[in-house]
Amino acid sequence: MAEPTVFVVDDDLALRRSLQALLEAAGLPVEIYASAQEFLERCDPRRPGCMVLDVRLQGGSGLDFQEELRRSQVTLPIIVMTGYGDVSTSVRAFKGGAIDFLQKPVPPKKLLERIREALEIDRQARAVAAQRALVVDAIARLTSRERQVMELLARGKSSKGTAGTLKISVRTVEGHRRVVLRKMAVSSVAHLARAIARLDRT
Repeated sequence: MAEPTVFVVDDDLALRRSLQALLEAAGLPVEIYASAQEFLERCDPRRPGCMVLDVRLQGGSGLDFQEELRRSQVTLPIIVMTGYGDVSTSVRAFKGGAIDFLQKPVPPKKLLERIREALEIDRQARAVAAQRALVVDAIARLTSRERQVMELLARGKSSKGTAGTLKISVRTVEGHRRVVLRKMAVSSVAHLARAIARLDRT
């Protein structure tokens, strides 16, 4: 996986270079872009990290760009910055999914704290997505009967109850149970139930 990176999108060259120096001094990988178009042309927005985005960009609005990223299902946490903040702009930024709305000039310590929080939010979200993908892939490898057994056991049904529902023997259920646990890479029905519950919540 690519290294988590801070993507700075701001049309102010001096500010871009200042943020680049700040982040590099803090040991954080950083890339700077003068516009939304430049970012889209040069960068894969699916890379891990976070974005520091100015409200006013050359040739467009930072908030329009934020909404475009969300429509494209880009999940990068976004910190919005502006030198011309007002309530309506901040409300729109937060509704668009921004994790913070900061008024320029931002104290370096505060900005670094929020950027590190954003990187951690992204790390956790990607870990959850990866785990979900593993569960979905494992379920796809189950046979139709194994999936039926899995669903009933995960809901708390006993082997006897599952056998009665599916009109098969308890011994057959136990055989399917062992295969399901192996394919799902879990050690018990309790672990299986938790994996399925997490899947339902995401």
